[in-house]
Amino acid sequence: MPIDTALTPEQFDELEAILDDLRTRNEETPQWEFCDGFMAALLCCRNPVTQDEYFDVLLGLEAFDDEAQVFADLAQRERFVALWELRWQDMQRALDAPVEMLHDEAAYCPELTDLRAAVANLSEAERAEMGNVPLPAFAQVWALGFMFAVENWPEQWEPPRDKQIAKLIDTSLQALVTMAEDDHAPPELSPVAEDGPITTSKARLDDLSLAIWAVYDLHEIARTLGPRIEPVLRAYTPGRNDPCFCGSGKKYKKCCGA
Repeated sequence: MPIDTALTPEQFDELEAILDDLRTRNEETPQWEFCDGFMAALLCCRNPVTQDEYFDVLLGLEAFDDEAQVFADLAQRERFVALWELRWQDMQRALDAPVEMLHDEAAYCPELTDLRAAVANLSEAERAEMGNVPLPAFAQVWALGFMFAVENWPEQWEPPRDKQIAKLIDTSLQALVTMAEDDHAPPELSPVAEDGPITTSKARLDDLSLAIWAVYDLHEIARTLGPRIEPVLRAYTPGRNDPCFCGSGKKYKKCCGA
């Protein structure tokens, strides 16, 4: 997929507007940043998860009799899915690209919002209205979305027999867990604008780079290992002269094996 087919800022705003509307009917509807992390995890799964299944988990559709009660109408649902699939294809292209630096224009770039900066830019009266609501750290919501998918499909992340790959999976997931936590270091810079409010530590941005590379590693591992195949377990059959498994004390050939 060509690079210039990535979603525009206006289309990301449109996705957020749809989610805002869904939130009027289901207050647990997540922000788009959460969805972006969730999607990244789905692209790192060894076995594909169907769209119906992951939308049920993400949007809570199982709590409604039908999807018409979640989306305003069929047109809204179709538009959301169309924009979702565009972002999916763009993310897939980025994770498949042989990038060496994260500032490469072909690299995967999560859709992130600096909520602390957004609040800092509000008027004093607007901030007072919000009260002391805790605000997530930069990229925390994105990482929480990723880990939400991991928690819902744990079988996708079970370590393989190869110890080196198993260790890489564990290290990569730990990088995402770190980003899902708060930024405890003192703020030193603005992550989105040179002249923006200082909200984020340098360590946080370093951890974000590690987390994005971790997504690349998990995606490559899934592609390399291929789909997980459930082992076929054969039922135990005793030898003809073994004691019968029914507990009769007779040989198998003279009991259940007769």
